[in-house]
Amino acid sequence: MKFKYLFFALFFSVLACEAPKDQENNIADMSEQGIKEMAMAIHERVITLDTHDDINTSNFTEEVNYTQRLNTQVNIPKMQEGGLDVAWLVVYTGQGDLTEEGYARAYANADDKFKAIHRLCEEIAPDQIELAYTSDDVRRIVAAGKKVAMIGVENGYPIGTDINRVKEFYDRGARYMSLSHNGHSQLSDSNTGERDSIWLHNGLSDLGREVIAEMNKWGIMIDLSHPSKEANMEMMRLSKAPVIASHSSARTLNDVSRNLDDEQLMMLKENGGVVQTVAFKSYVDTEKNRDHSTKMNEVLAEIAEEANFEIKDRSALRAMSADERSSYYDAYNALRTTHEAKIKERVYAEAPPVDVSDFVDHIDYLVEKIGLEHVGISSDFDGGGGVEGWSDASETFNITLELVKRGYSEEEIAMLWSGNLLRVLDETQAVAAEIQAGTK
Repeated sequence: MKFKYLFFALFFSVLACEAPKDQENNIADMSEQGIKEMAMAIHERVITLDTHDDINTSNFTEEVNYTQRLNTQVNIPKMQEGGLDVAWLVVYTGQGDLTEEGYARAYANADDKFKAIHRLCEEIAPDQIELAYTSDDVRRIVAAGKKVAMIGVENGYPIGTDINRVKEFYDRGARYMSLSHNGHSQLSDSNTGERDSIWLHNGLSDLGREVIAEMNKWGIMIDLSHPSKEANMEMMRLSKAPVIASHSSARTLNDVSRNLDDEQLMMLKENGGVVQTVAFKSYVDTEKNRDHSTKMNEVLAEIAEEANFEIKDRSALRAMSADERSSYYDAYNALRTTHEAKIKERVYAEAPPVDVSDFVDHIDYLVEKIGLEHVGISSDFDGGGGVEGWSDASETFNITLELVKRGYSEEEIAMLWSGNLLRVLDETQAVAAEIQAGTK
């Protein structure tokens, strides 16, 4: 349960049930507090699901883990505070050499992360969070008052050349996978090829095409986030099931290679898939984020000089010992905390940060372009994601509040938060059952 909002939900659910749908959405005459209370009630009732949260396995031990309010953007206390029900914990592997040694290292990394997620759900905190494999699991676990973990694989590199690892990853809980990350894999070209126009496969490799068929066979959703446009178009042509983009936004609004352009979006609509709009500042609005960062650095440098504190560059930080870096960051964070009001006053007025409103602009665009049933929500927390107002899981409610302010109904908000993604998961698993039965 999202205990923080339970009182409001119980009270206002009665009002919501009695109010006509058009009245519920007519917020023009409502007070700010009334809108917030209505949004709180909606937030409590819908299942909120974030499709992309990175992990560090050092936070999955008996001593340090997600039952604690760590400085990670996602953990169980912050999920409870913000009313986030479902976190897709990501088995991410950075791209390395396309050699047997490289594949072995990649597999060891993936294996470590799979084990960590299972350890959290099955040994450390089974009373607080449970691993879901289907949409029915999600609803059952949420109804039981627990948080939900699901698993996505970011970069198919750990598969190496062993096609059987697709089924292995499925058995271990993976329910989506991208075929590359930043850098071309043995399966697919990456979006990063746009930097130098150097491509390895001009889309997918032959092995990558086999992996797509294998993912369809076992029920793993195909993830378009990170591969190249040509690879994405080819994946959508090949796939017998709907696809997802687990953390991408609209390229028309912000022209970066990690966002999907209109041609990909229209093909995704035809495929029946869903794009999980990502709250990553530089993908939402690169220019605004750059202006804010520049101004922030300028003001911090002035404050540091006044306080006789030297801000270190990356090379200096790398040269430090672990203890020295820890001490430096403690002092740096203390400086920022002490002068937080001054920093905001000087920076935010001249160069405001990318915020929840900017993020929901992408949702609005995608809904208008391809239809609400093809749009969802993701954060990329602990992987660089977050915007002002949704800087970690504890602020998840602010997304629902902004959607309510823009006139989205409860049914539409439920679709955006989880309904669309879970529908694609259901359809992917139905296709898999047909393939395994020999009927598709």
